[in-house]
Amino acid sequence: MKNKISWTRRCEDGVKREVRVVVTAHHTKWQFKREDEERWDYDSGPSTEEWDTLEEILERRVNRGRGIGMLENVRKLRSKAGG
Repeated sequence: MKNKISWTRRCEDGVKREVRVVVTAHHTKWQFKREDEERWDYDSGPSTEEWDTLEEILERRVNRGRGIGMLENVRKLRSKAGG
């Protein structure tokens, strides 16, 4: 089962940057796109801040009564990735 999560933040230079994450039981697929670029970046890895944001979003879902399994998977995958 795939779960898609996304959010947008402003970079230090003021440009919006969208982050999309597809979470499965065995991996996460990170995608990044700045507002001033045409193509998505599939090759860059997530920063510590982006891992933190993903966990915060999932923790909010758990507080609403769903997503506990996904949060546990993300924490395992993060520890394996060293993030």
